[in-house]
Amino acid sequence: MSRNDGSSGGRGITRGMIPLLALHAVNEYYRLPIKPPVTAGLLVANTLIYLRPGVLHTLLPSIDQVWFNPRLIIRDRDLKRFFLSAFYHMGESHLVFNMMSLLWKGIQMETSMGSVEFASMIAALVPMSQGITVLLAKSLSLFFDYEKAFKYEYSVGFSGVLFAMKVVLNSQSDNYTNVYGLMVPARHAAWAELILIQMFVPNVSFLGHLGGILAGILYLRLKGSYQGPDPLTTVIRGAIGILSWPLKFARNWFRLRRRRISGRGRVGGGGSRTGRSFTSGPWICPACTYENSDRLNVCEMCSTGRAENDSNGSTSSTQSSPTRSRSGNLSLEELRLRRIERFGR
Repeated sequence: MSRNDGSSGGRGITRGMIPLLALHAVNEYYRLPIKPPVTAGLLVANTLIYLRPGVLHTLLPSIDQVWFNPRLIIRDRDLKRFFLSAFYHMGESHLVFNMMSLLWKGIQMETSMGSVEFASMIAALVPMSQGITVLLAKSLSLFFDYEKAFKYEYSVGFSGVLFAMKVVLNSQSDNYTNVYGLMVPARHAAWAELILIQMFVPNVSFLGHLGGILAGILYLRLKGSYQGPDPLTTVIRGAIGILSWPLKFARNWFRLRRRRISGRGRVGGGGSRTGRSFTSGPWICPACTYENSDRLNVCEMCSTGRAENDSNGSTSSTQSSPTRSRSGNLSLEELRLRRIERFGR
């Protein structure tokens, strides 16, 4: 999160960093066998909210209306500030830095967790990180008479959620990782980054980042203590199933229609099959030895009826042409003429 004591609004301005971000994201997704959709959606959403192109400029609230300020959130019960401030950014560098971090973490986590569980985790971490930040600011005001963070600081950005994601991502790792040139245990990387960013990067929200770390820890504790499927994951999976039902229905309906009209000639045996039994699989025409599909009862090549098994086990051929000989055998010349007549060759 970035902190600001003033206010600003209007469309976001790009000086070339966002196209580079887009190029990097496309390159990363191009080489992936599975494209994580939730991560891509978060990247696009944050970028569009910053750029505010076309009609979005009038539909979306300005950044002045969504600054994260604990006092205003509690006093006005302003859920718009509580939720939307995480998706707004102060400048292009702020946006690009956060989105690069989201791209790296999101691809790893969504690929390993699955899109539904990853989406449920993000949906949980956003309010958890924001809520813990409000509680921290209020506690400082009540118990330590420190009111600056509660009343006078305004912040926006996705970095609180990113700190929570870092905690979850590295929770089971025993490796070391590089944090701004320092090698630290991966499971403590979020704490090291919190301190280093506060020391060297101006105008960052310490409470916002700390709230993200605590949200990640709380998420892991709640997930570890709960036995059974994650309720939020179940809800999201059910919602996806409901929303995708019309698409599945249309796809199955078109597939059924295509199956009914595919092939040549009569499909599925237009007449009754009472008293007949046909072997499954492709069948060989007894007249021209052409191999036909199991769904056809008439040879595609010469129009000879399919051989059928009678009750005594012998086979006979159904005659579909009045000019055919009783034996069902055709001379080479007659076969050639029938081919010419059927295929126009």
